[in-house]
Amino acid sequence: MSKLKHYETMFIVKPTLTEEETVAQIEAVKALITKNGGEIVACDDMGSRNLAYEIQKHKRGYYFVVYFKGEPTSLKEIERNYRINENIIRFIFIKYENKKEIAAWTKMSDEAAKKAN
Repeated sequence: MSKLKHYETMFIVKPTLTEEETVAQIEAVKALITKNGGEIVACDDMGSRNLAYEIQKHKRGYYFVVYFKGEPTSLKEIERNYRINENIIRFIFIKYENKKEIAAWTKMSDEAAKKAN
């Protein structure tokens, strides 16, 4: 068994969804991460924001960040699900590897957890 790695994923949900549909998309992503062996540490709901440039004719998007630990092999399945989900217009994964990066990840996830409470 390999050691769990530290990750951050940020995704943008279409702004045309209702509040309930947006919440359902976010919960689906969280469930997907845990189903693939990920351990969610914190989430940061950044809300609706203007995009830097138009994506699929949308000028705004709903931003959400998840800090989690997981197996490197599980990222492929999570990314595959992001790509086939028409309601997610952009996403990114960031991997934190060395001690300095992991310390920064810990600090950011702690701040996100405090903000959520």
